[in-house]
Amino acid sequence: MTSMQKVGAVLVVGGGIGGIQASLDLADAGFKVFLMDEKASIGGVMAQLDKTFPTNDCSMCILAPKLVSAARHPNIELITYANLESVDGNAGNFRVKVVKHPKFVDAEKCNACGVCATKCPVKIIDSYNEGLCERKAIGIDYPQAVPATYYINKEYCLHFTKNRCGLCERFCSAKAINFEQKEEIIELNVGAIIIATGAERFDARIKSMYGYKRCKNVLKSIELERILNASGPFQGHLCRPSDHKQPKSIAFIQCVGSRDKKLGNSYCSSVCCAYATKEAILIKEHYPEIECSIFYLDMRTYGKGFERYFERARDEYGIKFIRGRIGNVTEIPENKNLRVQYEDERGILRKSDFEMLVLSVGLAPNKDIEKLASICSIETDKWHFIKTEKFLPVATTRQGIFMCGTASAPKDIPETVVEASAAASKVAELLREERNSLTTEISYPEEIDVSGQGPRIGVFVCHCGLNIAQTVDVKEVVEYGKTLANVVYCEDNMYSCSDDTQQHIKEIIKRMALNRVVIAACTPRTHEPLFQETIRDAGLNKYLLEFANIRDQCSWVHHNEPEAATAKAKDIVRMACARARYLSSLADITVPVIPKALVIGGGISGMNAALNIANQGFEVYLIEKEPYLGGNAIYIKHTIDNLDAQEYLKQLIATVEHHNLIQVFKESEVKEVGGYVGNFKTRIKTRDSEKEFEHGVIILATGAREYQPVEYLYGKDPRVITQQELEQKLFDDLTTQSLNHSTIVMIQCVGSRDSNHNYCSRICCQQAIKNAVLIKEINPEAEIIILYRDIRTYGLNEVWYTRARELGVVFIRYTEETKPEITLSDNKLMLKFKELLLNEEIDMEADLVVLSAGIVPDTNNQAIAQLLKVPLNGDGFFLEAHMKLRPVDFATDGIFICGLAHAPKNISESIAQANASASRAGIILSQKSIEILSITAEIDETKCIGCGICEKLCPYQAHRLHKIEKGLRSEVILANCKGCGSCASSCPQQAITMRHFTNEQIMAMVEAL
Repeated sequence: MTSMQKVGAVLVVGGGIGGIQASLDLADAGFKVFLMDEKASIGGVMAQLDKTFPTNDCSMCILAPKLVSAARHPNIELITYANLESVDGNAGNFRVKVVKHPKFVDAEKCNACGVCATKCPVKIIDSYNEGLCERKAIGIDYPQAVPATYYINKEYCLHFTKNRCGLCERFCSAKAINFEQKEEIIELNVGAIIIATGAERFDARIKSMYGYKRCKNVLKSIELERILNASGPFQGHLCRPSDHKQPKSIAFIQCVGSRDKKLGNSYCSSVCCAYATKEAILIKEHYPEIECSIFYLDMRTYGKGFERYFERARDEYGIKFIRGRIGNVTEIPENKNLRVQYEDERGILRKSDFEMLVLSVGLAPNKDIEKLASICSIETDKWHFIKTEKFLPVATTRQGIFMCGTASAPKDIPETVVEASAAASKVAELLREERNSLTTEISYPEEIDVSGQGPRIGVFVCHCGLNIAQTVDVKEVVEYGKTLANVVYCEDNMYSCSDDTQQHIKEIIKRMALNRVVIAACTPRTHEPLFQETIRDAGLNKYLLEFANIRDQCSWVHHNEPEAATAKAKDIVRMACARARYLSSLADITVPVIPKALVIGGGISGMNAALNIANQGFEVYLIEKEPYLGGNAIYIKHTIDNLDAQEYLKQLIATVEHHNLIQVFKESEVKEVGGYVGNFKTRIKTRDSEKEFEHGVIILATGAREYQPVEYLYGKDPRVITQQELEQKLFDDLTTQSLNHSTIVMIQCVGSRDSNHNYCSRICCQQAIKNAVLIKEINPEAEIIILYRDIRTYGLNEVWYTRARELGVVFIRYTEETKPEITLSDNKLMLKFKELLLNEEIDMEADLVVLSAGIVPDTNNQAIAQLLKVPLNGDGFFLEAHMKLRPVDFATDGIFICGLAHAPKNISESIAQANASASRAGIILSQKSIEILSITAEIDETKCIGCGICEKLCPYQAHRLHKIEKGLRSEVILANCKGCGSCASSCPQQAITMRHFTNEQIMAMVEAL
């Protein structure tokens, strides 16, 4: 192999959610992946969480399918308990050395039975449970760990420390213990590297005034997460460490180790506000009597759906949000309660007592990041995060090495997943010629023919930690399941989606000769593909699976009625088993893929998506309704960190317009879309004509627009303008009168966080601070006042908030109830607002008022949603399939979303999401054919009278009439059919049956109920 030859393999360093997502994207797109982690198992910090926000999904329910998929994938090789030692070579062809540490357990033999751990006499601190309990010197990190291979902690094992014991070896029936295992050097040849090492949590002991480790009932947020988790030290029961009693009052302290210039952590950790809100809500849901208070500086719930989540916490759950600075925490000796001393918003010193205190610790750079950066020859920033650029958000300073997630800055799960897919897309660009050069195809055992067999149903009821078991008596449901007709096996599992349980289910299917499987667990929306894959591995057709959703539809909605919930769970299981008796094997439909993409929208997101797909080697049609490319970016002159946005935009447009695989259509709009994943057909109207294209995927990047204010005299007085208009003035002439105004007042949250726009527009605070800093740097004498509700300079942008204050920009907070007022008096702009610190009304004259107008959905969203058959959320933005699992996918296969059409976001985030959508699209485009579901309509021609009602009603154009000798009959275009059932429910002759949802199956469920 020559040094110039590229290699179709990738090393992903870090096995958290980001590393796993990047690995799955790359493996599905035709690349060999080595997924490496320093720990013995993958999963990262997400494996420690209880639930996620704002959806309240079980964290493990989101993570487990990805864990199992990564472990099963034939093109992903897991290398755990390992460290990167060296990286040589260049982009496309790196030579890498990895040190794999011995686990002293043979992974090929270990069946994770756990006998070794029960016999081990040595107890050590359980780091996975944050030191709240103990574990044995041999074990696995957590119940659903992948790989499910036990390992020995050599530092504490008596065999290594005192040359005695060996009980684990003696009692291991699989003969998996191997004390002679040695360190192994693995040499890899890869074309690219993705760093997904995540971040550390701030050491709360450094902030000694908060009492961590000094006061027994002061916890870190991650420790509370483990306490609330069913697999945690107290089986999910909330109790104080000091006396194991349930607390009556809990306080959360925000910004512990964040926004702290003295510590060098001058950035915002981005996730803590919503994270604390989530934990408080979880507590209130299970323990309504507990009082929860959150001390904060600015409430930074800036993500999609986060503002409503915050309001629910405050208004529905009664959680108290207290704005104030904490001075000290002391322990009351007689009861171990905590006394919190703080300064409230008006500067008054106060004290409050709580029975437990939770510190929302911030994110810090990975402890080994500088060593890793040195090995990879990449740069870090002043905070020791991996250095990236705003216009290249997943690229490091060395070609061929990319990153994702919190390795570069604090961010939440959806952003991490987006960046993971974005990094995968950049790798796909780099290695496009080597796609499928090192991969193997997924193979399944020969499918068992169950026709003619009587139903043999296996029922597996999941505890889902405490998500189900805290409300539903799972054991009682299992005993009931055993009594149902045709059920030959029924058991309960702690986590049915874990890798070891998946293997166990396959074994039971074979041992008990099961030919139907019922999973009573969470939602098929996220987990059905995982279990379908499992029964396929066991030789059953995937359509012989039935899901009984006893979490979302039972335990969650009836968590205060355990007896009724248990009875309902039995009903749901009985109905599922009734339907399972009539399930039959179906063959999925294979359709060819047209290796072309349609991108709707020519802004920064649309152009980046188009360019990435084209650079992967696929043709792209780029549709833009305006006579120019650029979208909202034409109004952005520079970024908050002073990068030239217009120069970037100019180069991007030139690259897109001259790319030989991209056809750009300006002044064009989509008129009609038909077809299905892999085979779409779209008709567009251009300025001069109409054109029709066939393509395999669609990316929606239609953008959004600036809110046009109707308040604060906007449009009535030229001295009231928006931030976008101010930026244009500053750009047109840096000596403009705008810079010479003596008093400039900026008003935040105009068209955001109100009754009509109940969300945060995310960029407004950054935009105001960017313009304020520019003015102050050029004209230090200018007086700039920013009236705000919460300053939301999340992540590394916090430094610019600090910079603005240092330059003398004055920040004055207002509340939703005390909005500023503007009037005209003798042609003077007069402002009236309440100064909360002084508790006084302020009247002042302003030379210029700048409104930080929010982002609102494009007016064409509803029409496009109807054309593409994709949903919008309540705010009018497009709704992704799942916020955490599939943040750029629609529920409709083959259609993806990016940029402002999805939700408000800045340039860097839009670029990352554009590349992520290109990654997901590239997975489909890289395949010659794909399988689509067999859940389709079926016509009985002997009953059909050709009335055409089905053709008129079908939203997917899946029905058409054709002539036969006796007249007209309907036929189904199977590839178009989505199985919605509107035709079957409307057919006057009952001539239409839905495959996998037959009348017989549905009526069996009804009769069982």
